[in-house]
Amino acid sequence: MDNGEERAPELRTLRQKVEYMVEKTFPGRKISGRVFADLVKERGGSLSHSYFSNILAGKVTQPSEEILKALGLGFGVDWRFFKEESEVVDDVVAGLQFLAKRRTGEISGLAGRGLDEDGLPPELLQFALALLRDAEDRGSAAGGGQRG
Repeated sequence: MDNGEERAPELRTLRQKVEYMVEKTFPGRKISGRVFADLVKERGGSLSHSYFSNILAGKVTQPSEEILKALGLGFGVDWRFFKEESEVVDDVVAGLQFLAKRRTGEISGLAGRGLDEDGLPPELLQFALALLRDAEDRGSAAGGGQRG
């Protein structure tokens, strides 16, 4: 049953994380190592196109912190997402799910007080997604005819 709810994928390896970010950051587009390396360079980092290709091929599994920071720059996410057993993976996934719901109109507006330049904290994003799931569950239980 597909109700538009995206389950958090298992992202254990560097390759899985990078493939996931390519899919979410550039939906429907094939991004070459050269294009991604140029993007990283534009954002102030350094990453060779061949190294990026080797990550996608699964040949690189434990890059340096500098490479992880370059990946973060290229994808526009916290570089720690790419670390092994990262504590921020769930936060990044929740943020992407939130943005997807915002684009599809499931979330039409959000106001926050006291936000800094980093925007909403991950805990608030996860809370907002939980509220949406609860509302969807209640709507399904009531026959799906209610608007919330």
